[in-house]
Amino acid sequence: MSFSVKPVLTGRKTVLRPFTEADADTMWEIVTDPEVVRFTFEPSTGLTREGLRSWYGTRATAPDRLDLAVTDPATGEVLGEVVLHDHDPAAGSCTFRTLIGPRGRGRGVGTEATRLIVAHGFGELGLHRIELSAYAHNHRALRVYEKAGFVVEGVRREVRRRDGAWTDEVIMAILDREWEASVPAEG
Repeated sequence: MSFSVKPVLTGRKTVLRPFTEADADTMWEIVTDPEVVRFTFEPSTGLTREGLRSWYGTRATAPDRLDLAVTDPATGEVLGEVVLHDHDPAAGSCTFRTLIGPRGRGRGVGTEATRLIVAHGFGELGLHRIELSAYAHNHRALRVYEKAGFVVEGVRREVRRRDGAWTDEVIMAILDREWEASVPAEG
């Protein structure tokens, strides 16, 4: 299994493609969106445009992870990202994360992008397990993950203070055989 090959994955609502440095300005708008900040990282995280330009400029050659831009198939606009990272070869597992900016929400883009990268992880990369974590108050993301077949495995209680209150972190995963059973047979 190798993350060296950065595929283009095409669906009806989105195309996932390798990042380029030119995507950094759009990703800056997305990662500074209040809803993205609320559900993904601590506001004190020291992100800069220059840092993002460097980060996204190196994603296409990163051998240890797969970061793909979630784009609008009609316009090519970057709507967010999907990532497989923290690969454990012995366990055949990876961690998944995603974020979708305001222009990609409410259109089924996140659900399709999740399904596309999960299918790639199991079908092309030969993974056995893909896991994720999400804040319990991120109801939209939890629905997307459930629709893609992820199963709740546990809850880490009150892991962070968000919006002035303690929030739980939901741990979810999907196994290769669960994914295989959920995919309609071709014919």
